[in-house]
Amino acid sequence: MAIGRGETDIARMPLDAPVPDVVDLDPYSARVVGAVARVAPAVLHIGNDGRGQGSGVLFTPDGYALTNSHVVAGAKAVTATLPDGRRVAARLVGDDPGTDLAVLRLDGSGFEHAELGRSGTLRVGQLVVAIGAPYGFQATVTAGIVSGLGRTLRARDGRLIQSVVQTDAALNPGNSGGPLADAAGRVVGINTAIIAPAQGICFAVGIDTAVSVAAQLMRDGHVRRARLGISVQTVELPGRLARGMGQASGAMVTGLQADGPAAQAGLRPGDVILRLDGAAVDGADALHGLLTGERAGVAVALDVLREAAPLRLVVTPDASG
Repeated sequence: MAIGRGETDIARMPLDAPVPDVVDLDPYSARVVGAVARVAPAVLHIGNDGRGQGSGVLFTPDGYALTNSHVVAGAKAVTATLPDGRRVAARLVGDDPGTDLAVLRLDGSGFEHAELGRSGTLRVGQLVVAIGAPYGFQATVTAGIVSGLGRTLRARDGRLIQSVVQTDAALNPGNSGGPLADAAGRVVGINTAIIAPAQGICFAVGIDTAVSVAAQLMRDGHVRRARLGISVQTVELPGRLARGMGQASGAMVTGLQADGPAAQAGLRPGDVILRLDGAAVDGADALHGLLTGERAGVAVALDVLREAAPLRLVVTPDASG
C-alpha cells in the first residue's frame, strides 16, 4: 500500500538530491528536514472527547488515518486537528487492542496523506524520524536511529505485538499514534510506547503489521483471530518430562468456556499444551501467536500432557473479533 501525497517534486526526488531550501544544511539535517516536509502535512492531533489525546497519520486522500487503539479507546466522539488548524470530525472504523492499532475516517476528501513504506526492510542503525502532534503542538519532531528489530510488546488485551521496531527517537506523551518515518519520508511504523524509567527506548508497531491490520479493519471493522475458548498460563515442565518431550515449558489450561471448541474436543483444566499442528507451544504467548485468523474453522491437532501422559486431541477453533 504505497500512497503518496501527490504534492510537488519533493516526494519523487532521489535520496541524495538536495531538498529545496535546505541545500546549505549538512547531509544529516537535510535528510531529517526532507522527511518532515513529506510526512508532517499528514500528521493529526487526535482528541478523544476529553478522555485522552494523541496523534495520527492520514494515509489516503479520502480521510483514512492510522492511530493507536489506546488513543481512541472508549471514545464516543473523536476529533482530528489538521496541521492547518482545522478541526474535523472522525469516525472510528475499527480498532485492534491486540496490536494497539486503530483506523479513523475523517469527514471530507482531498487530504494531504503520507506514503507508507516497509518495516520489513529496516536495518539497525538506520535513520528514522518520529513525528507527532502532542497537546496540539503540530509536527513535533524527534530524530534517531532504529535500535532494534523484531521486538515484542505486550498489548492491552494481553497478547504480544510482534515485529515491533525499537528506536531512540524520543516519544513524549501525546505522540502515541503518530508516524515513524524513514529518511525518504515513508512511514515505517506507528509510534506506540516508551519504557518510562529508561532513556532512548521507544517502540513503534511496524508498518507491515499496520497495513495488514488496517486492511482488515477497513473491510470488516475488526481483526479475525482463531479462538479455543480457554485461558492458559505458561508452566515449566519437570526435568524428566522436559527431556522426554524435548521442550522445557508449555501452556497449561487454567479455565475452559463450557461450550467452547476446546471443551467440546475434550480438553480439561490442568492439561498442558505442547504443540499445535506440530509447532512448539512453549507458553501462553506462543499459543496466542499460532491462533491466527486462518486457523478459524480449520481442525488442528493439539499435543498435550494429561497427568504426565502424552495425548493428542483434535480441535476446531472458532473465530474471535
